[in-house]
Amino acid sequence: MSLSTTPSLDAPLDDAAPPTPSPTQPLDVPVMELTVALEELNRAQREVSARLSRELDFPRASLGALRLLQRCGPLQVTELAHHLRVDLSVASRQVTHLAEAGLVERTACDDDRRARSVTLTPAGRAKVEETFALLTSRTAETFVGWTPEQLREAIRHLERLTEALSHT
Repeated sequence: MSLSTTPSLDAPLDDAAPPTPSPTQPLDVPVMELTVALEELNRAQREVSARLSRELDFPRASLGALRLLQRCGPLQVTELAHHLRVDLSVASRQVTHLAEAGLVERTACDDDRRARSVTLTPAGRAKVEETFALLTSRTAETFVGWTPEQLREAIRHLERLTEALSHT
């Protein structure tokens, strides 16, 4: 039997007990509640991504890279790393995995032959389409009870949150 007072990371959160503020900082309940809500949103997104990844039998990080290439077009590995907010070595490993799977190809850039551009192959585009179709289907199932106006309002709030978080 463990006598640890540290809660398990798998334990459910106690909604009735907000985090205790620091004695040197005043209690700002809305900011604390927003922080907890963002943590929960992040956790839920990771869970959805993990389920999607398992269903597609494909690494979660690679799905993000493919989707980014679909949205942005060909990118250099450094640009891919920047957009994914990962280290260059991480992006490079993802590109290697995707190239070995036949989903992307590396080509020399016209303006700098030393630089490599990453482009989706037809198989890569098909994987992105499959992924996005499944994600869209799941999103529709999840929000089936929401009205179009409620969805638009949620989109507006998410866009504002994304913008604010992008500047921190």
